[in-house]
Amino acid sequence: MLKTVKLQELGIEKKSKGKLKPTISKVGIIGGGYLGQEIIRTVARHGLEVVFLDLSEDILQYTIDRVSYELDHAIEKWELTVGEKKAILSRIKGTLDYEDIADADIVIEAIKSRSRENMVDVRKKVFKKIEEKVDDSTIIATNSTTLVITELSSELNKPERSVSFHFISPVHESKVVEVVCGLHTSKEAFEKVCEFARLIGKRVVRVLESPGIISTRLLAPLINEACGILMEGVGTVEDIDTTLKLGFGFPLGPFEMADKYGVDRVVRWLDNLYAEFGNLRYKASPLLKKMVRANQIGVATNHGFYKYDANKVKIQEEK
Repeated sequence: MLKTVKLQELGIEKKSKGKLKPTISKVGIIGGGYLGQEIIRTVARHGLEVVFLDLSEDILQYTIDRVSYELDHAIEKWELTVGEKKAILSRIKGTLDYEDIADADIVIEAIKSRSRENMVDVRKKVFKKIEEKVDDSTIIATNSTTLVITELSSELNKPERSVSFHFISPVHESKVVEVVCGLHTSKEAFEKVCEFARLIGKRVVRVLESPGIISTRLLAPLINEACGILMEGVGTVEDIDTTLKLGFGFPLGPFEMADKYGVDRVVRWLDNLYAEFGNLRYKASPLLKKMVRANQIGVATNHGFYKYDANKVKIQEEK
């Protein structure tokens, strides 16, 4: 006589719309900027399929070219083989259509915008566009730190599947991600992003919902104070960066960090934190604002605290 065995007895759950899927194999990323590129490269290197979305074919191609360039750099350092690079690139696809992220298990918003009001409105619209296309089980996440996930997900039909999942740059070297649960975030959603973090080799630091969380509230004032030291003539850009790197073991100095993240982004971090907390340590340095007005925002424009060549490599100034 045949015995009927229930799937639950074997530890297998039936798939149904609204139930979180047990595995993660495809990741959607909205935004192929500098940080988006780092996320794309890191996720694909860990064997997951990546679909990233941006505004034009030119941007898509530029993002692929930059990812390829950084993988070549890894080959030069004996971190990868040519065959591994080809495999990584085969897992990455660029798109202009939200339809292509419909079967993603997690979608991470990593876009860049100019003002706080614009950031909130744009991200809310992006979240709603994602929700229109993806399954009920898909996690919708933001990489933003100075905007709270409860606000960004407030207009979703299912805000319980939203989290803040913040990568710390350089993404491939950092060992942690900061995860923030919003007011409505479910336990299942949190467990799923923890699974994703493990798949890409990151340790989860669970943070209470607060603008700036841990990393940005440490980093932004550090860069701001470095500007104060520079303006007082206490040390040069190179001296201040060298002190932090060789004296304290940081991989980058404060001005190298500002150039990499974008001086304009640092100013937005500080403006958001100052608006939220009113503390003078978050009031952006006049030097940072002057550089933004001059469009000297760092690596993105090849000119910030340092100058960069066409391949975004820092140009060594002759002494």
